[in-house]
Amino acid sequence: MKSTRKIIEIDEELCDGCGLCVPDCAEGSLVIIDGKAKMIADKLCDGLGACLGSCPTGALKIIEREADEFDEKAVEEHLAKQKKESTPAAAKPAGCPSAKLQTFAPQTPCQAANKPVMAAGGGTSSLTHWPIQIRLIPPTAPFLQGADLLVAADCCAVSAPNFQLDYLNGKVVMMGCPKFDDAESYVQKFTEIIAGCNLRSLTILIMEVPCCSSMNGIIKQAMERAGKTVPVEQVTISTQGAELDRRNW
Repeated sequence: MKSTRKIIEIDEELCDGCGLCVPDCAEGSLVIIDGKAKMIADKLCDGLGACLGSCPTGALKIIEREADEFDEKAVEEHLAKQKKESTPAAAKPAGCPSAKLQTFAPQTPCQAANKPVMAAGGGTSSLTHWPIQIRLIPPTAPFLQGADLLVAADCCAVSAPNFQLDYLNGKVVMMGCPKFDDAESYVQKFTEIIAGCNLRSLTILIMEVPCCSSMNGIIKQAMERAGKTVPVEQVTISTQGAELDRRNW
């Protein structure tokens, strides 16, 4: 039976096939086919939009249109079939390899403290996970749970001569550009992370240029929406990599 209701719509021109929406669909209604996200059937979509926050390109949105009624029984049968075939959508990253979640090292404080760090002339990278771009990391990424999170503007890694040693070591990093990326999508993503990941701390690393300071506003908005606070340290560096300011708020 059809009715006019809320349902997910996918803009194929915006979809890059990263597959981040697939594991966020609890009903298993999304798959990647020919490099694009597709909905298997209208009746498998509840229209609540749990997948929206993980899409880095804004290809997903909720609309109202005539569609088959959401069928919980059909969802149960579909999920059971997926499990039986041992091909759950959440276990199969698809599309761009850059979106595949990877953890390179254990995240306990002891292990992080004793991990060799990058130094001039050699050493081991302090990066413990992949991906690192804000747009590509879903709020459900396991490495975010209980993390000391570093939110760094892209240019900082190039400007700071000892970025890994001084700022990255022992932290989970999310990098992006508040000027060129969608600020509202950042706010939504960090709202979910702050609300659900039990962060230990959050460090914001930005450049001295004015456009970079909007990263502070993004995190503040996210905390307000999440109704939860996390200890924040904000660090500003110059275009030559010198640390200009360090403060807590």
